[in-house]
Order: sequence, then C-alpha cells, then structure tokens
Amino acid sequence: MDGISRRRDGEAAHVAGEAHPRFFSIGNLLLITPLCVLGSVIGMQVLIRLGVTTNTALIGALAGMALGRIGLPGFRFYRNIHVQNLAQSAISASTFGAANSLLLPIGVPFALGRGDLVLPMFVGAACAMLLDATLLYWMFGSRVFPAEGAWPPGVAAAGAIQAGDEGGRKARVLGIGLGLGIAGSLAGIPMSAFGVAFIANAWALLMFGIGLLLRGYFHLIGPLLHLPDIGKTHVPQGLMLGAGLMALLQVLWTLFAGRHEKDAAEDGRAEAPLQRALGIGACGYVLIAMLIAGLGGLASSMSLWALLGFVVYAAFAALLHELIIGLAAMHSGWFPAFAVAVVTLAVGVLIGFPAPALALLVGFSASTGPAFADMGCDLKAGFLLRGEGRDAAFELDGRRQQYFAAMYAFIIAGIVVLLSYHHYFAHNQVAPVDHVFVAAIRAGRSGDIARELALWAIPGALLQAIGGSRRQMGVMFATGMLLVSPLAGWAVLAGLLCRAAWMRWKGEAGRGDMQIFAAGSIAGDALFSFGRSVLKL
Repeated sequence: MDGISRRRDGEAAHVAGEAHPRFFSIGNLLLITPLCVLGSVIGMQVLIRLGVTTNTALIGALAGMALGRIGLPGFRFYRNIHVQNLAQSAISASTFGAANSLLLPIGVPFALGRGDLVLPMFVGAACAMLLDATLLYWMFGSRVFPAEGAWPPGVAAAGAIQAGDEGGRKARVLGIGLGLGIAGSLAGIPMSAFGVAFIANAWALLMFGIGLLLRGYFHLIGPLLHLPDIGKTHVPQGLMLGAGLMALLQVLWTLFAGRHEKDAAEDGRAEAPLQRALGIGACGYVLIAMLIAGLGGLASSMSLWALLGFVVYAAFAALLHELIIGLAAMHSGWFPAFAVAVVTLAVGVLIGFPAPALALLVGFSASTGPAFADMGCDLKAGFLLRGEGRDAAFELDGRRQQYFAAMYAFIIAGIVVLLSYHHYFAHNQVAPVDHVFVAAIRAGRSGDIARELALWAIPGALLQAIGGSRRQMGVMFATGMLLVSPLAGWAVLAGLLCRAAWMRWKGEAGRGDMQIFAAGSIAGDALFSFGRSVLKL
C-alpha cells in the first residue's frame, strides 16, 4: 500500500516525534459528536427503508477536510489527516452500530410479537457490539487479521484523506477513480466490487465473483440441468456452514500449531496476543449469552440442559459469526452479516430451541460481526495514514485513539437507538431481514434441511481447506452464493482482468497508482450510494 501511505516528494506520512491527536479534545468532540448522531440516524433510516446500511466513513473525512479549509483561527486543527481519520472512524462506527448491531437485533423479537424481549435484546446486543469492536482492536495486526490485509473500505478512506491532503498526482489519480466510481454506480454497476478486485487477494475475489455469478444466473442454469431453484434450498447456507467451521479450525491451527504470537514493535503487531483475545472473547460471549437468557426469562420455558445448550451454542455462534464477517470484510470489503446469521438461525431451529430463544439467538448473532469488521477497515485506514507502522509507538497510540473514537460512537449510537426505537416500532417498522428471520423461526425444523446443510457443508469445508487461511476461498465462494448480485460478479471479474493487465503493463512500479485508482472507485461508489440513500429517505 506504499502508494497511499507516503506524502509528497517521498516524505514519510509521519514525522518522528509528532504526537497523535488526542480523541478526547474539545476540537474532536465538537466535530465527532454531531457526526455520530448523524451517522446513527442515517444508519437506522437507511436500514429500515432499504434493508442495507450505507458506508458513511468518507462523509466524516470530508467534513474534517471542509472545516480545515475555513480560514479562521482554530479550524486549521481539522486539516490534520489523523483528526480526519478519527472523524471517519467515529461516524462509520455509529452508523453500523446503530443500524446493524442494535436496531436490527431488537427488531427480531418485536417482529415475532414478543415486545417484552426488546430491552433484554438491546442490552445483550449493546454488550456484544462493544466486545466485538474491542476484540478486533486486539486482533488487528495478528496473523489472522494482519494490518497488511486488503480491508478495501479502509484503503478507500485512507486514499481519499491522503489525496485531499497532498493534492498533485495522487489527487488526479484518485479523482479519475472517483469519477469512474460515480459514473459506474449511476449506470447501476456496483463499482465497489470493481475497485476491491484491484486490492484484495485475487483468489478470494475470484471465488467471490464465481459465487455471485452462479447464484445470480442459477435460474437460467438450473432448469437446463433439472435442478431446483437454489433460492428455495439451503445450499448456500450449507456451503457457508462448512466453510465457516473450517475457517475456525484454521484460526485455531494458527494459534496452536507451535507458532506463538509475539509482540513485534517493528511491524505493528497487536498489543494483546491473539490467543488471549479469542479466550476473552469466548468467555465474554458466554457471559453475554447468560445475561440475555436471564433477562429474557428463558429459564421459565427451557430445561436446565436446554438452557445450558443455548448459552454454549449462542456464544460459539457469535464468535464464529464475527470471525467469518471479519475475514470476508478483510478480503472483499463485504459484510455478509445477514446471510451468516441465517446459518446460525437454521442450526438453532434444527437443535430445537423454542421461538423466543431463537429470536434472541439470531439477534445476538447478528449484533456481532459488523462492528468487528468496521473497526478493522477503520484501523486499516489509520495504519496507512500513520505510515504503515514505521513508528510503532505512534501507530499503537493512533489505534488507541481510534478505539476511543469507536467506543464513544457506539455509546452515542446506543443512546440514539434507545430514544428512537419506539417511534419505528409504533409504525411497525423493522429491518426487512427481521421478517426473514421470523419466517424461518415460525417454519420450524425439518430433517430435510438438516441433511441439506450437512451435505453441502462438505464441499464448503473442502474448498476452504484447499485455499487455506490466506485465500479464504470457501468463505468467499459461500458469501457470493448467499448474495443475489450478478452485476457485482461481473464487476469483480472485470476488475481482476484489469488488474492483471495493469500489472503486466506497469509492473510493481504501477501498484501505487493502481491502488489509489481502486480507492477512488470504491469511494465514488460509497459517496453515490450515500447520496442516493439520503434522497430516498
């Protein structure tokens, strides 16, 4: 990522001895507090109306850039790229926190007709969201979630901030990508998928693209082969189940195969060992699952063994869910949180948990992952802007300030959701996917579903094993199969072809421009999507 992380004339992105801006300063709080409120409201509105959550990170960065160019005393503070990084981290965290981690989970018991479970779900989801982001903060820079990983939205945010600060060639290349991203999005092409192909692991993106195309055109292929509509089967969920379990085994292998994690200041490794982070995470999710079960009164409708099984499975599913979402986000920039939560729910239905427990289970599972993945993307942006860990102390301090920004944003998001969810529920407004979850709960269990999940888990696990932990082929193929977006599949393949042609033409010398161009394409798509979402509200 060298093309994004260096300033004009080759000057390092960080001057030795320069102190990182403190998050808890008047200037930062005056900018970030209203941004967090805005991000929370936008996130909830877009989720309710459109069923997705828009990326607002660049809005925070642009707000900082705009304020920094006001020619009045005190506003120059906002020209600092690290201040802008804190702003984009905070608004992004508030958006995903309010929408995906809080409003969506509490909508499940409401849609099921169990309004008494809304507050217990809110408490559990809020705790899970805070733990979720904390775990990524500890794991970022490890072998499983390396700072050198793709994290495409983070690269896009860093590229935009850096180009705005430096101008010149970088700004022109970014502008070309930005213009192409907006133009392509206007034509209905998912340009974020195109841009991601220039940055992420080529094998991971190839399998993602193939999965998208197979799912998107199966309605044409299936009848020729006399196969049922894949949308009415559990094939994609089975693939993700197998790939996800294999991914977890690969993470455990990384931890316990004799290669012990070490703190290494020279390459910006995480402050806490990966083993301890996962151990704390597992214990934390067990405690949160117990809290949800207790507040939800599940003991009155479940036996002691069933209650114990719920707690263990809910904690395991939450941890697995966040790892899968984190790996997918790192390699592709996509957060397939809804799709993976469906897998968790399907297994819970087969186990035989009662409906109230299933509502709390899927809400708990869905609340983990988005904050985890978003934190990784934001820390990637900061990592690039701070010079890719060349000054280890500055890098770790910067991460800490971003963590403070995210935690502050999550608290603001929690307050906003707590004050506003009554309005949405009074008008019977919940996230569209909540109705999908409730329909699955009411459908009940089936032996056919169990056999289908088990059968298709095998090729998912094999593909993940063949690709290994670096390529994540099984997880990315299953992610593509769970989404219905054939245009994104074509965009990914087109991006991979352009990437190969670019590298053949320019070689390694052209990698920096290629990544800045890709960042522009992703940023253009994000800005267009944000603007379109706001206009539809």
